[in-house]
Amino acid sequence: MKPYSESCEQNRAPIQAVLDAVFADRTHVLEIASGTGQHAVYFGAALPHLTWQTSELAINHAGIRLWLDEAKLPNLLPPLEIDVTASDWPVSHQVDAIFNANTVHIVAWPAVQQLFAGIGRVLAPGGVLCMYGPFNYDGRFTSESNARFDVWLKNRDPASGVRDFEAINQLAEAQGLTLIRDIAMPANNRTLVWQRSA
Repeated sequence: MKPYSESCEQNRAPIQAVLDAVFADRTHVLEIASGTGQHAVYFGAALPHLTWQTSELAINHAGIRLWLDEAKLPNLLPPLEIDVTASDWPVSHQVDAIFNANTVHIVAWPAVQQLFAGIGRVLAPGGVLCMYGPFNYDGRFTSESNARFDVWLKNRDPASGVRDFEAINQLAEAQGLTLIRDIAMPANNRTLVWQRSA
């Protein structure tokens, strides 16, 4: 049975509206932490000009392959095994776009730092990074629901939690990335878009 994420179904159309614009001139996207594979299938179908490279921890590959095998889209690539904390990712060439959803609040802060270090290694000059999820601004939650979500996250893993935009942006800037869009999304989420200097 294919794995299923309700949140993927709910947020895919608003995210696609952003990707339609920011990935219009891109060719090769690396999705970091593809989860179930639902986003890859939806965005791969909606954006057929993109080669969409999935990636995940090995334990999740079987589920992603079920989604990819059913979709049979020629522009979707089987998942690479990427652990964001690894010092080397099995990416054979730099990509001109990276997509990541709902990761930085799940993993511990050192893993977030290592995620951005990895992005710095594989994103080509002029490349675009698109990141979706909840973020705090000026150290404050943007909604009561995000505050409750943060409590839930910390009860599950004290090292996790909704991250401050400013801290995330600092990590991006350290990799030569400049914020070009910060877009309000449904359910008190944001889509952040950075571009690397050419």
